[in-house]
Amino acid sequence: MTTPDTDNGLWVRRFHPAPGGARRLVCLPHAGGSASFYFPVSRALSPAVEVLSIQYPGRQDRRHEKCIGDIHDLAREVFTVLRPWRDEPLAIFGHSMGASLGFELARLIEQDGGSVAHLFASGRRAPSKSRHETVHLLDDEGLLADVRKLSGTNSAVLGDPEMLRAALPAIRNDYRAAERYTYRPGPPLSCPITVLTGDDDPKTTVEEVLSRELRRYFD
Repeated sequence: MTTPDTDNGLWVRRFHPAPGGARRLVCLPHAGGSASFYFPVSRALSPAVEVLSIQYPGRQDRRHEKCIGDIHDLAREVFTVLRPWRDEPLAIFGHSMGASLGFELARLIEQDGGSVAHLFASGRRAPSKSRHETVHLLDDEGLLADVRKLSGTNSAVLGDPEMLRAALPAIRNDYRAAERYTYRPGPPLSCPITVLTGDDDPKTTVEEVLSRELRRYFD
């Protein structure tokens, strides 16, 4: 396994670069999240696993860039960025919105003739399962109330008005992208898949995780 000449530094964050031979895990943040969310994961898994944490446009050091408001479009961007890293099969972990993104990213890799070592989908329904959700249409206080309920954003950000103003556009964009995501029928994935959910997750029930659709499209 080799290290690419470029790490596409805007997109791919390597907090703990690993020596050659380490497995690679692509980590995809939740709605409103950033690459730094996975710093503790990277530290815990290093050096056996090298975490490639993805930084979406429109947040932190990329806050002046336009957010990408469609999961399919974002998946294509991440797919392109990861090309230099695909000398060996990548494992993918996505939480919440990142789980939907991870599913679409895995599809693109397999459609391109590549292979995915493993897909870990956390805190999200099966792609074919949908709900009518409109949190992204709420005012700022309503949106933030949902974020606080899910504890998906650093509490330091929620308590700092200036940081909050800077983060709100990305949070709203990601909620919109996640809530408007539509599954497009296609061949099932061939890679191993592990699906994770909490027993009291308001966005993903155990029944949805055990649904026929999930087994059909994820197994």
